Amino acid sequence: MLKIPDHIRGLIFDCDGTIADTMPMHYRAWSAAFAEHNHTFPESMFYGFAGMPTIRIIQTLNEKHGYTLPVQATASRKEQLFEEMIHEVLPIKPIVALVYKYEGKMPMAVASGGTYKLVSKTLAALNLLDKFQAVVTADDVKHGKPAPDIFLEAARRLNVPATDCAAFEDGEMGLQSARAAGMYVVDVRPITGNP
Repeated sequence: MLKIPDHIRGLIFDCDGTIADTMPMHYRAWSAAFAEHNHTFPESMFYGFAGMPTIRIIQTLNEKHGYTLPVQATASRKEQLFEEMIHEVLPIKPIVALVYKYEGKMPMAVASGGTYKLVSKTLAALNLLDKFQAVVTADDVKHGKPAPDIFLEAARRLNVPATDCAAFEDGEMGLQSARAAGMYVVDVRPITGNP
């Protein structure tokens, strides 16, 4: 089990790919939504966007890769397809073990680039929603990951200075975000086996 440094007074976790093994489900939802518009989303490209809000991913693909996806319609469809799979979600056991270990001993939050609707449903499907004192999502901040806003807001809601928080992340943008917030950062990819 991971050792948390002594100065840490709050724990902040990303959701998708950190607490919940949802990345394959998200990829299936993206692929299906894109196929409806005769576009593809290469898996290697998908993982590079980990942590970025759905709408921003679509905007970026349209701007930088010449896609012609209707932004809001594609985002809504992708979220709908993912929601239909939520019953399949599995926990990432080493990280969930940490959540249980520190429950009631240290304030904990989730800081996700997803929407509150899907993040809360994912956590509820894993019986974890009530373990966190705060759930901060892309709905709550102006600037998503890699900006530090989402982690800073999570620390604020826990009433713990950001420098006294440990952030657990699996995506490069999320790792940048947590570092920019001044947190102790744990890259969970070697622990979870995620790309």
